[in-house]
Amino acid sequence: MKQVYIVFCCLFFSGLVSSQTLTDSIQNLDEVIVLADKNLKEFSNSQTLATLADSTITRSGASLTELLSLNSAIHFKENGLGMVSSPSFRGSTAQQTAVVWNGININSQFNGQTDFNTVNIRNFDEVGIRSGGGSVLYGSGAIGGSIHLNNSVQFDAGFENSFFTRLGSYDTQDVNYTGRFSNDKLSVNISTSYSHSENDYEVPTRLGRNQNGSFYNLGMSANIGYKINANNLIKYYGYSYDGERYFSLISPTETPTKYQDINTRQLLEWEGTYGKVSSNLKLAYLTERYKYFSNTGLDNYTFGEANTVVGKYQLGYRIFAGAYLQGMADITHTAGEGSSINETKRTISGFSLLFKQQLKKLIYEASLRQEITENYESPLLYNLGLRYKFNSWYTLKLNGSKNFRIPTYNDLYWAGSGNVTLKPEMAYQFELGNEFQFGDVKVSLLGFYNDITDMIRWLPSGSLWNPVNTDHVLTYGLETQLQFSKQIGDHHIGLNASYSYTKSENQETEKQLTYVPYHKGAGIVSYQFRQWSMYWQSMYTGEVFIFSDNNPRYILEDYFINNLGVEYQFHKPFPIQLGVQVKNILNETYQSVANRYMPGINYNFYLNFNF
Repeated sequence: MKQVYIVFCCLFFSGLVSSQTLTDSIQNLDEVIVLADKNLKEFSNSQTLATLADSTITRSGASLTELLSLNSAIHFKENGLGMVSSPSFRGSTAQQTAVVWNGININSQFNGQTDFNTVNIRNFDEVGIRSGGGSVLYGSGAIGGSIHLNNSVQFDAGFENSFFTRLGSYDTQDVNYTGRFSNDKLSVNISTSYSHSENDYEVPTRLGRNQNGSFYNLGMSANIGYKINANNLIKYYGYSYDGERYFSLISPTETPTKYQDINTRQLLEWEGTYGKVSSNLKLAYLTERYKYFSNTGLDNYTFGEANTVVGKYQLGYRIFAGAYLQGMADITHTAGEGSSINETKRTISGFSLLFKQQLKKLIYEASLRQEITENYESPLLYNLGLRYKFNSWYTLKLNGSKNFRIPTYNDLYWAGSGNVTLKPEMAYQFELGNEFQFGDVKVSLLGFYNDITDMIRWLPSGSLWNPVNTDHVLTYGLETQLQFSKQIGDHHIGLNASYSYTKSENQETEKQLTYVPYHKGAGIVSYQFRQWSMYWQSMYTGEVFIFSDNNPRYILEDYFINNLGVEYQFHKPFPIQLGVQVKNILNETYQSVANRYMPGINYNFYLNFNF
């Protein structure tokens, strides 16, 4: 039924937009693009900010996990392909990575994190990676870093349609349709994505194949912009997600389980520019609902649901050329309940002050944030940074910040175990970055240090488990990146490679945190000749400890994954991209979570139409 619905939506919007294209005259217009989260680039000058290109997103599978694991230093614990996926950003925990949708933090109110396999990347125009502390801008959880899912509103772009489909091993399907219309006043963007897989790949266990591992998800988004006049712009962003996953079995005797979740997000934004003054008002309504079936043969399930209202107002003033001051006030109200949580409400207010100034070669920025709530004592947060361009080939970055993560609904209110006296986790961070540019070669070298206290852990207390503030963790390390791009006639050669070393140590035990590798590397080499292109993609992940005592007998071995891809670009009658991929071409046997094997060699092909 859902496949029929996808096809219907694609045909309907394609026919609508195509018919308009035939009846209207075609004009060459200057395209104007407006992003929802302007703070991301406005106040990230002293930190590392990467935006993944369209070609990178097209070559990736639908899940955010695959996109980021192959194109960033973030490590993922994945309970099998498409199953629960948790990030470790600079050695931090999954709850210490914020996921931000168009400027709004969307981490779960229940467990404080986002499952990256429940995010379909086809519904977003831009995926950004901001390394380091970001609690002043994005609130709780932005300790290791933040991931940004952004949509754009485009004006004067005319009519556009795009259709993407990917078919692969294990009956994997990945489909997206996007339709756009815009003139000088109105912009409409509608997108529908569908992903499904039987996910029955071979595993080296008694099961023979990955059993009870099928999944599907359906995502729909709508982004609308209207220019009231030259100074005022109204924007609407809407997103809905419906997914179901059967959780893979480890042994034949296990009871099969599954998980259903439905999430919706609505955001209304009013943006105004009045000379030196800028104004931005955001009103958002977020819902999250899940059902967990401990036995797929029964109708019994546990559940959780939360409704969140967010109001955010930003007022900026350009004091003089190069200097910008912005005040921000926001309020977040959440009402949530579940099978193990009584209906509970929480309100958090926040006030921020941000300043940035550019003086020829120097950019410096400073910001403060204070939250107010009855649920816990909120600290004063800050972020200080500078960027200095010494010459044409060397740039220095310095940044220091204080960040935090608030206790989740599960931590505070879980029936019989919740602890309402919990304090927020605190983190003091410093990083030093060096960027070098030599012609077609760009090299970056960065060191980071993060001191995290009052980490929340669930520990046994008699027959129950309770959350307590206990751990003190230091994370520090090194990140490097190499980029090379060269055009020689009809030939283009590209290289993008990264390596990170991460030490994440519990100060009480002096042991590395579990499932945090010391080493991770990723890279892609590409070659293009006219319409043909070929690329080789690699990812190396070092060994990880399974248990907190770091017993060397219980480790997951390192693994080295390689993918090969070939593409051809047709130009007539309209642009069509045909691609073929061989994933894990060396057929590496590996797992990122104990007893949760990932697929061996597998294949897919994809088509990308633009008309």
